Amino acid sequence: MCVFTREKSLRKVFLFLLILAGGGNFSTLSAQTKVVVGQKDKSRVSVIAGGKTNDETVAEKPLVASVLPSYYDAQTGLSGLDLISRAFAANGELVAARLEIEKARARLVQAGLRPNPTLEVEQTSGRFLGSPGEGDLSVGATLPLELYGQRKRRIELAQVEITAREAEISNRERQLAAEVLTSYAEALASLQEIKITENLLELDLQTTRFVQIRVNEGDTAPLELSLLQVEVERLRANQALSQGKLEASLTKLKLLTGVQFEEPLLLREQVNTVSLPTVPPTLETAIEVALRTRPDVRIAQIEEDLAAAGLRLIRAQSRPDVAVTTRYAQGISETTIPNLGSFPDRTRTLTFGVSIGLPVFNKNQGAKAEAEIGIRQAQERRAYAERVVRSEVTAAFQRLQAANRALVILETAVLPRSEQNIKTLRAVYELGEIKITDLIAEQRRLLEANRDLTETLTERLRAQADLQTALGVPFDRK
Repeated sequence: MCVFTREKSLRKVFLFLLILAGGGNFSTLSAQTKVVVGQKDKSRVSVIAGGKTNDETVAEKPLVASVLPSYYDAQTGLSGLDLISRAFAANGELVAARLEIEKARARLVQAGLRPNPTLEVEQTSGRFLGSPGEGDLSVGATLPLELYGQRKRRIELAQVEITAREAEISNRERQLAAEVLTSYAEALASLQEIKITENLLELDLQTTRFVQIRVNEGDTAPLELSLLQVEVERLRANQALSQGKLEASLTKLKLLTGVQFEEPLLLREQVNTVSLPTVPPTLETAIEVALRTRPDVRIAQIEEDLAAAGLRLIRAQSRPDVAVTTRYAQGISETTIPNLGSFPDRTRTLTFGVSIGLPVFNKNQGAKAEAEIGIRQAQERRAYAERVVRSEVTAAFQRLQAANRALVILETAVLPRSEQNIKTLRAVYELGEIKITDLIAEQRRLLEANRDLTETLTERLRAQADLQTALGVPFDRK
């Protein structure tokens, strides 16, 4: 009993000195603690490693079969920009929406066509009324004239409609890119969660082997092994949950990008290595770029032009309708002279005329008023769209800056210390100075810190994506 107490005291002294000498360096601490551990503990470590030396155990086969290769490949996987390019080319809704441009071009062709002439043919006969020798034949044509620039106004309106449809497609592409990046960020966040969980699970399984040996030798209570096994199963549950979230995000990406659901979709990037276009350095520059390039602002401007073009067409159509007519008529009649018989009499006439529709009652008063209201409505929408752009750019810019600040704190102050705490506590636990519950509690704090890091990285990615979407700058197509 005295020897045991003395050995335990010596361990505490050595442990204290090693922590001070290590200065937070786990490699030094780990190497020295193995010297402190008695011959009996060395045999345990040898059993855990399968009789191999420390250098050999580094390369031994992991205890956790990683699922990451099923979802991630740094060489053949797809990046966020790759997915956006595929979505632009194969998204079913976008492909159907682009047909609106073709329909608008067809309306432009129709707007440039001239009105058709009208042909009138009349035939009269007296045969059914007892005058078989009498009859008339009349052939006439009417051609409407488009005066006051009506055809020109019609073409202008159709051209503005084409521009509007193109702007709508650009805005739809912007929204589609935002949807792709949102699902992509969720997929990368789940991928990072799986990676973190697998790393912790690997460490826990290694510790479980060590604790199992201690329990078998009677140096550790079976409760500690049970507590550690519960922690292992909890990590397995978290891994399964993260894997389900990842598969759901990939399914959404397949829908957006036109990939068949049965085809595999591998990711090439991680949440901390995503490559997106560079954003402006200042908020003022970002707002200026957004107001110049956002498709929805362009749509509001085009709607104003569209309403103005419609008003010009209505005014042109409110003028009198003019049509020229021409008619050729041929008449046959019979003149009867007693004792001489009947003689046919033929007459031919060519008539020219002009018909003018008088806009006395209907001057398109309602259509004019509606078009004028439409212009004011488009102006209000454009002003509001500019306010929305300023708000979205500002919010995304602020979120990005906040995420960057939080990321610096987590990467420099939180995670390194938490990881060092885990390494120290594992070394101390191997010396038998603390309980497994202390190690599990600190490990959970590390897990929470890693989740905070993942959430911050994901928030930064989302903020970058939202800022890129708010800017409205088209993504490069491959």
